[in-house]
Amino acid sequence: MAVVIRLQRTGKPHQPYYRVVAIEKARAASGKPVEILGSYNPRGETAAKKVVVDAARYEHWIKAGAKPSETVATLVKSARKAAPAAK
Repeated sequence: MAVVIRLQRTGKPHQPYYRVVAIEKARAASGKPVEILGSYNPRGETAAKKVVVDAARYEHWIKAGAKPSETVATLVKSARKAAPAAK
């Protein structure tokens, strides 16, 4: 079972909202994920409010061999940079 971490679109038309999910690579874009790790709201005001990811579970899946998509990797990296500034 090859697992990837990618975005799954939800929300209304013209109001996108995404879930960050761990899902089998062969599943469809709207398929049932193995686990929901967080969310991404592109309409959020700051980087910290845009991306919310359970860091412990994200790291667990990375260590288990899951490959994040380029977009997810970039979003998580920007969220980690913004998190210390928000405190």
